[in-house]
Amino acid sequence: MEALKSIIGKVANGATLTREETALAFDSVMSGHATPSQIGGLLMGMRVRGETVEEVTGAASAIRNRMPRVEAACDPIDIAGMSDGPLCSVNVSTCASFIVAGTGVPVAKHANRTASSGSGAADVLARLGVKIDLEPEAVARCVHQAGIGFMFAAAHYPAMQRVGQIRTALGTRTIFNLIGPLSNPARVKRQIVGVSFREWVQPLAYVLKNLGAESVWVVHGSDGLDEITLTGQTFVAALEAGTVRTFEVTPEEAGLPRCRKDALEGGDADAAALQSMLDGAPSRFRDAALLNAAAALIVAGRASTLQEGVALGKDSLDRGAAAARLERLIAVSNA
Repeated sequence: MEALKSIIGKVANGATLTREETALAFDSVMSGHATPSQIGGLLMGMRVRGETVEEVTGAASAIRNRMPRVEAACDPIDIAGMSDGPLCSVNVSTCASFIVAGTGVPVAKHANRTASSGSGAADVLARLGVKIDLEPEAVARCVHQAGIGFMFAAAHYPAMQRVGQIRTALGTRTIFNLIGPLSNPARVKRQIVGVSFREWVQPLAYVLKNLGAESVWVVHGSDGLDEITLTGQTFVAALEAGTVRTFEVTPEEAGLPRCRKDALEGGDADAAALQSMLDGAPSRFRDAALLNAAAALIVAGRASTLQEGVALGKDSLDRGAAAARLERLIAVSNA
């Protein structure tokens, strides 16, 4: 494809691409027309030079257009991150999603499978009895009937498998790490996006604005977590009423105690740990889930402050509503 060759040549010379050029290039990648060498050259050229807001917007648009759509008409929210940071936080975003669903806010969560650890959200949910390999119509039914549905990348756009081996061979971050959290098949308008790189907090908020989002927090913990952290401040870029503003939040603002960095490292990212968190067992990870759920409730318009969001989240856990959403999801996904 001559157009793709021209675009790769432009990247090789250090020039930036327009949104339209990037969309064309990534449509070629996702359609299978680009060769492995072309894909590798495009990804590394952009990575070395540094991706732009327009390029990430164009690439995300191309991938969104190629994926089957989940028709969730209830204006759900997503809580997602890159999941490639230096720490493991024991399915905090998954637990936060059930907490939010327990407050009555519908959730359409987009997630990647964990290739090697066996402790990703897909693995944990499957062990709990959730059917995870669902067609888009079934996911939409889960969101509607259970108040929460999960979409896993491999199931909803198999074209990603075409570039998976190339990304593994490159062994470094590429634009696909940035695109992943932006590619929700339900086209959510409200979202918490965690990033592993502070320099991308504000730019990704503008990308989501370009993609039509309405209310967003893009977050990065000062300890490297791609979520709101309990160990110190979290850097936030919020999209509100078409405007992006930046600020920092701390756990104390939410009425939660700060903890040491090592308290959030490792842990048992398994089904029993998630069930224990939903059952309300006290832990640092429960507090972390409450903190992230509180931010999601602000984005969803259900809370005005982190403290109010935490109170709603605790109520969701204490009265068993969060755990009930899991039980309902198991039933609906297997129906």
